[in-house]
Amino acid sequence: MVQGYDEARALLDRAKERGLMIATAESCTGGLIAATLAAVPGASAALERGFVTYSNDAKSELLGIPASLIMVHGAVSREVSIAMALGALAHSPADIAVA
Repeated sequence: MVQGYDEARALLDRAKERGLMIATAESCTGGLIAATLAAVPGASAALERGFVTYSNDAKSELLGIPASLIMVHGAVSREVSIAMALGALAHSPADIAVA
C-alpha cells in the first residue's frame, strides 16, 4: 500500500462529499502527492489535475509564478508555495489546491 493512502482516501472522500475537485502543484515532491491521491480507487471523482513544476521556469510557465517572487523568497518558500497553490487554482477548474 502507498504511504499516506489512508489520509489520501479520507481527503478524497471529504472532497467528493462536498462536490469539490482538487489540484496539486508540486516541485520537490515530484508528483508524489498527486500519485498518492491517484492510487485511491475512484480518485477521479475528486482529483482534477496535478502540476509538477520542478524548475523555476516551469513554475512561471505553468502556474504564473513571477520570477521575481522566486528570486526574492526562493523556490522552496512559504510565499512561493502559496503562489503555486493559487496558480493551480487559476490554471484549472479545481476548487481546492495543495502545493
